[in-house]
Amino acid sequence: MSGHSKWATTKHKKAVVDARRGKAFAKLVKNIEVAARTGGGDPAGNPTLYDAIQKAKKTSVPNDNIERARKRGAGEEAGGADWQTIMYEGYGPNGVAVLIECLTDNRNRAAGEVRVAMTRNGGNMADPGSVAYLFARKGVVLLEKNGLSEDDILDAVLEAGAEDVNDLGDSFEIVSEPTDLIGVRSALQEAGIDYDSAEASFQASVSVPVDVEGARKVFKLIDALEDCDDVQNVFSNVDISDEVMAELDA
Repeated sequence: MSGHSKWATTKHKKAVVDARRGKAFAKLVKNIEVAARTGGGDPAGNPTLYDAIQKAKKTSVPNDNIERARKRGAGEEAGGADWQTIMYEGYGPNGVAVLIECLTDNRNRAAGEVRVAMTRNGGNMADPGSVAYLFARKGVVLLEKNGLSEDDILDAVLEAGAEDVNDLGDSFEIVSEPTDLIGVRSALQEAGIDYDSAEASFQASVSVPVDVEGARKVFKLIDALEDCDDVQNVFSNVDISDEVMAELDA
């Protein structure tokens, strides 16, 4: 999965300067609203909200957008939508498994958007449960290296429940059980280590290696899905080697 994680990191950086920045902002703002509605509007007492706000700030979402979303979610300001989380499952090119997480106020619209993006880009929808079993829910923290070594990170987070530290080139990815995510994030803060994002994610237990052509097709599908307004996250079990990644970058 390291290849896909590397892609995720590349995208994370790209998202900041992306022409679709408005779309990225909208998704981050939606996360804040939902987190505030679910766990209350005080970031100090709501770790999910705290992390959603941190991620939005790191992606340069303006503070007043963040604050308005928090207030809407907490009911301090009118206008919040009734967001629901829906998971769709499918297969992309080369038999790559795809898990699509939507946050929507209109199930029919979300289903239609996802179906169109899948069928136009070489994917097929799958029955609920037929793909999900290939993925496990994990806590994932991403941080820039900033001169830190893997040992520095391990020393800080091992006792907090971190299972794995992956080297993604310019950054590290720390993987834990979702229940240990807050502990891991807090351990980094206590060690004075800055991080980019901390959130629950899905990681594949079995991965599918692809060649350059296969990778292009999978990325095209993932891009089309992420372009859908209702889609928050796309997880896949594509495995992209460093050689393939280098060819794609070229």
